[in-house]
Amino acid sequence: MAVVLEKLREETYPIVKWVGGKRQLMFELLENMPKSYNRYFEPFIGGGALFFELQPEKAYISDMNEELINLYSVVKNNVYELVDELKKHKISKEYFMNIRNIDRTNEYKKWSAIQKASRFIYLNRTCFNGMYRVNSKGEFNVPFGNYKNPRIIDENNLINCSNLLQKTEIRNADFSEILNCVQRGDFVYFDPPYVPLNETSSFTSYTKDGFDIDMQFKLRELCDELDSMGVKFMLSNSDTRFVNDVYENYNIKKVFASRQINANPNGRGKITEVLVKNYD
Repeated sequence: MAVVLEKLREETYPIVKWVGGKRQLMFELLENMPKSYNRYFEPFIGGGALFFELQPEKAYISDMNEELINLYSVVKNNVYELVDELKKHKISKEYFMNIRNIDRTNEYKKWSAIQKASRFIYLNRTCFNGMYRVNSKGEFNVPFGNYKNPRIIDENNLINCSNLLQKTEIRNADFSEILNCVQRGDFVYFDPPYVPLNETSSFTSYTKDGFDIDMQFKLRELCDELDSMGVKFMLSNSDTRFVNDVYENYNIKKVFASRQINANPNGRGKITEVLVKNYD
């Protein structure tokens, strides 16, 4: 049974900050969308900037990040309980470290889905640069951000996002699983972990298994299959020789993006990325 929620205002925007988020590229993304399509698919949902901008009537979102998908499911089904849980958090480094490290304990296994979603938002708003990164054991390991007044509770937006998600299928799944339900005339937007520009610039550890070059080839093979099925797709990635070669049979457009997170200051600022499409 669908949840009926109070409608506060129409605007929705991402619930969490996300490294590589697409709000800064929204104009280019919207300009390059297909003119028409049936159902909207986004199998690397991340922060979901394009999804929340489009507010599609029929959508499927997924990700391998179990904590992230739990958050979207809780926003869909238990948004008011989530807001109440968010009100319990405190702003201090000591409290942050206690909440961050709880996933190293057996106690975390007993936490409810609502408590875990609340923790996810809290850490996202108070950790350094809003990064989501885990170690090989799947434990969150980003340091405290030292922000004076982070906005942890955004009740209006959470309720509006919950309304949108009522019309959305949410899955904790590998990107290739969209083949089980995608059909001719649908549209898929891929925003995978990017191919690194160099050996020190990779931020692919948002799941404990990472996302290596073999997975990039697997993604290209999926795009080929979608193309043969009559499914439209658009893909974002870094502007590297590898990406340009792998997708040479498709339409590739260069776009400018700002990179703020880079160990090397010379790697920050405006750089080119690519949008790959199988339509004009």
